[in-house]
Amino acid sequence: QVQLAESGGGLVQAGGSLRLSCAASGRTWSNYAMGWFRQAPEKEREFVAGIRKNGGSTSYADSVKGRFTISRDVAKNTVYLQINNLKPEDTAVYYCVYGGVGAGKSWSDYNYWGQGTQVTVSS
Repeated sequence: QVQLAESGGGLVQAGGSLRLSCAASGRTWSNYAMGWFRQAPEKEREFVAGIRKNGGSTSYADSVKGRFTISRDVAKNTVYLQINNLKPEDTAVYYCVYGGVGAGKSWSDYNYWGQGTQVTVSS
């Protein structure tokens, strides 16, 4: 089993920045991909960003390209999501995901999912 612990969410003004962190523990393996999804109120959950094993190639949703950066510290089993120039439409619960190898864009591409951290952006 793998446990995921997200942190770093909060309330921030539009234009501000946040860095989300997600630490994986348990039977982890650096050969797996990690990533982030988000779900805004009354909207479907959507892929945000993914990073392949060993901090390799990354993928982003078109809506966040240029503002979000995903990175990974393999030694710490931790993935980060740097969010710059936050917008009110970024308000959502952000979920960390772990598993698979290809940093896919589907929730089912991953084997483990965190509890989520709330990001609220005020205008």
